[in-house]
Amino acid sequence: MSKVAVVYWSGTGNTAAMATAVIDGAKEKGAEVEVFTSANFDASMVDDFDAIAFGCPAMGAEVLEESEFDPMFSACEGKLSGKKIALFGSYGWGSGEWMESWADTCKAAGADFACDYVICNGAPDEDGVNACKELGAALV
Repeated sequence: MSKVAVVYWSGTGNTAAMATAVIDGAKEKGAEVEVFTSANFDASMVDDFDAIAFGCPAMGAEVLEESEFDPMFSACEGKLSGKKIALFGSYGWGSGEWMESWADTCKAAGADFACDYVICNGAPDEDGVNACKELGAALV
């Protein structure tokens, strides 16, 4: 059985809703899923999982949330080489540049992407929920 972590930060609930769909998709494929907010996950836990979904909304000038999520994720970067991951998050403005930059960072760290990232403008609609479920399933 595949062991998957879903690690996210959400300010408005949009990324949390996406995380719920990611969890559902992974569980539907038979994975054992553990869920963490970014405050409750650290680099020492990366090796405990076969795959990790990281979720964070765009903040400020299209960057990752800076007080909790970015420090946690930066600490994890050195352990991503060869790790199966997927990225997701919501935004309310801009074009998704934060996600492209984040994906580039993960590629440079040697992460193995299970699928393309998923972004939703605001709360996930039905298509967004389905895309998040597919992301979760791809991690298994």
